[in-house]
Amino acid sequence: MNPAGFVGLGTMGGAMAANLARAGFPVTAWNRTAGRSSALVDLGVTLAASPAEVAAAADTVVVCVSDTPDVEAVLFGSQGVAAGAREGLLVIDCSTISPAATRQFSGRLAERRIAFVDAPVSGGSEGARNATLTIFAGGEAADVERAQPLLRAMGRTITHVGPVGSGQAVKAVNQVILAGTYLGVAEGIVLAMKAGLDVEQVVEALGGGAAQSWVLANRSGRMIANEYPLGFKVELHRKDLGIALELAREVGAVLPISALAAQLEAGLVGRGHAEEDMSALARTIRELSGLDG
Repeated sequence: MNPAGFVGLGTMGGAMAANLARAGFPVTAWNRTAGRSSALVDLGVTLAASPAEVAAAADTVVVCVSDTPDVEAVLFGSQGVAAGAREGLLVIDCSTISPAATRQFSGRLAERRIAFVDAPVSGGSEGARNATLTIFAGGEAADVERAQPLLRAMGRTITHVGPVGSGQAVKAVNQVILAGTYLGVAEGIVLAMKAGLDVEQVVEALGGGAAQSWVLANRSGRMIANEYPLGFKVELHRKDLGIALELAREVGAVLPISALAAQLEAGLVGRGHAEEDMSALARTIRELSGLDG
């Protein structure tokens, strides 16, 4: 297999890089914060001193960092991917960032004859660990096809959704729908609790009907217990909703539920819950309903 690079070894990226190594790819990786990589070394991953060093060792580099400025820094900083890349390198960006910035980054890389695919992912930390992520790929058909072996090692459902930037636009749609789903499940759980119902029984009953969803099945227990261990951070979903709302302004869409979710998440971040799973939206609904102080 051709050598692969990985830039960004956080909750998602570390698991994704591990799956590339397990699939047999020779992987060279870098992370801004040292000390998160011991398990990857055990899998045979080589650690690099910079993104430029990663690019020099690889035919394809996967990027998975937190936000638009982070992607720009690891691609175009003094020791960024572009500084170490050879002509013909393929960059696959699995971060969730601005579609407009994605198109700009692709253009800047194209001037150096570096190909680019935006491939944001959905599925949370569970999907990253289990290589079951859903991946939305934007780019030229030949570039997306070239990316397929790596994407298949990290995800289960991979869809080429259009030109560069389209992957990020689809991810924005995904995050908008999730905002409504999480809020709806949170409100339903709180209503059941306030009505004195057996909430676990309610969840089981609803799971057989039209209200069934991944959120109901996998996050309602956290909402009932009012405990929100990490799956996908509140602060990251708040960032993603900011991207979606910016896109909505650009195209003239009105997203009242997403705007409300963004406000509630901003409040959670301000009260120290930024690192909790985004199902912590239920924390606010519970408090507003008098279940918690």
